[in-house]
Amino acid sequence: MGVGDKAGGYPDFMNGKDMDIGIVMSRFNREISEAILASCKAALGELGVLEDHCNLETVPGALEIPVMLDAMARIGQFDALIAIGSVIRGETYHFELVCNESARGISEIALTYGIPVANAVLTTENRKQAEARTCDKGRDAAYVAIEMASRLKVYKELAE
Repeated sequence: MGVGDKAGGYPDFMNGKDMDIGIVMSRFNREISEAILASCKAALGELGVLEDHCNLETVPGALEIPVMLDAMARIGQFDALIAIGSVIRGETYHFELVCNESARGISEIALTYGIPVANAVLTTENRKQAEARTCDKGRDAAYVAIEMASRLKVYKELAE
């Protein structure tokens, strides 16, 4: 069992009180992104994160998300970051490029800076699929951000 795990495998610390969360949202497919954001912010509130402890930045599209995440991670102010966006398949290979490169960049930020980055960038075949997943994706991102920030805090304290 890991540090902080209960016997059932669930963390015993899902409290975002006093946490600072950075959110980067793509404006492409804006209605979908805003629905993910609303669900995410509601879940963060339920987990104790104060609204004024959430910093939202918007960027044009999914490929720009890692650049803004990098800027936010560099300042060291945030306990966790959340990437929000929606990429819907079109008729060209561009879909695969955007999906793969944005996901790679998001993961790279987490590994480079040792900060949790919840990836809530939907990649779907069509708008109907995206709309059906907005609530779950936003909520899940909030839970991932808080759990991973809590877990990493424990390990950082052990390392000191």
